[in-house]
Amino acid sequence: MININDVKNGMTILVDDVPYTVIEFQHVKPGKGAAFVKTKLKNLRTGANIEYTFNSSIKVERAMVEKKPMQYLYNTGDNYAFMNMETYEQVELNKNVLEDQIDYLKENLEVELIFYKDELIGVNLPEKIEVLVTSTEPAVKGNTATNATKEAIVETGLKVRVPLFINEGETIIISTSDGKYVSRK
Repeated sequence: MININDVKNGMTILVDDVPYTVIEFQHVKPGKGAAFVKTKLKNLRTGANIEYTFNSSIKVERAMVEKKPMQYLYNTGDNYAFMNMETYEQVELNKNVLEDQIDYLKENLEVELIFYKDELIGVNLPEKIEVLVTSTEPAVKGNTATNATKEAIVETGLKVRVPLFINEGETIIISTSDGKYVSRK
């Protein structure tokens, strides 16, 4: 048990027996009344973000989550297979658990699987990944007055807005947090 005043960003805590990651926190001392802590929490089971206010005198339990490095192998319909690089043990995850992260999975991508009490509750993707542009339209000269980007489809099927100079067959780097183009490889 830790005092709510001692929480930090990235810490995992239990609220009503559900594991959450602390995204943001703010200590508030109003002129009248007791101090409190406003937090923004991410539910590790559902991925949903919530805002939660705690009385500053409350204690919360730390959620002991285990992160295991794994490598994405392949998918068979709705299931996605990952392999532990040390033990070669394989784990399958349903696409419902992965949700939007499916668009960033490509063979041999190294990720972290998050376990809470032997329950697989999620995946941490790398911050940025390299992907191959499989389809994009050629740039039209003089078309930069309004928008200097165009749509491209990458090897995972994700649609990304890229600068006009990016062509089919090029490798680009995209951010997994928002799916935006970062740079050319």
